[in-house]
Amino acid sequence: MHKHTAMHRCLLALLLPLLVSTSSHAAEQKPAGEGTTVELSADARRAAPNDLAIASLYFQADDRNPGALARHVNSTIATALEQVRGHATVKAKSAGTTTFPVYGKEGRRIEGWRMRSDIQLESRDLPALTELLGKLQGTLALAGLTVQPSPETRKSTADLAATDAIRAFQERAGTIAATLNKPWRIRHLAVTHGGSPRPPFPAARAAVAFAAEATPMPVEAGETEIIVTVSGTIELTD
Repeated sequence: MHKHTAMHRCLLALLLPLLVSTSSHAAEQKPAGEGTTVELSADARRAAPNDLAIASLYFQADDRNPGALARHVNSTIATALEQVRGHATVKAKSAGTTTFPVYGKEGRRIEGWRMRSDIQLESRDLPALTELLGKLQGTLALAGLTVQPSPETRKSTADLAATDAIRAFQERAGTIAATLNKPWRIRHLAVTHGGSPRPPFPAARAAVAFAAEATPMPVEAGETEIIVTVSGTIELTD
């Protein structure tokens, strides 16, 4: 009996440090209890000047001879692009060319061809662009004119709005935590941007005005509202 008791005491002495170590390790690995979480959001708005104008123009013609039609359209577009080169503040690029058949009344026989070629003008000098559009109206049709913030202006305005939105988020989180008399910390945060370019000016009305006067179209660039929303989750701790 004494022999077994002595052996049990010896085994207990050997296992006790291991049991204590295992118990301590388990206590260290146990995750701390999470506090109450609150989801909230805040937004901020900033006005960005519409300092970039984009105009789309096209020339379209019909001809029975596809070769003659191509020469006519290409020559007209080349002349227009040459006029654009005389305005250093206006950039131009081709925006596509399409050719398709024109059928007769019965819709079976091809009686000719129709060709359309588009160009796009871009400028931060709105007066220069509208003046140029007035000159081009004699040969080209205006498909649309849009004014919007340039990429640099949009980014700088969005950065300022983001700062405002983050501050608003912090203030709202602090108010909620203070009401519940608890400290808080941010667990998750997301920042999203919004804001749409100004709708295009009606092309038909613009074309009529140009045809009647052949003068720069009066355009007010205005501003675009940039919206930044900050949403996230805060944790109220004890």
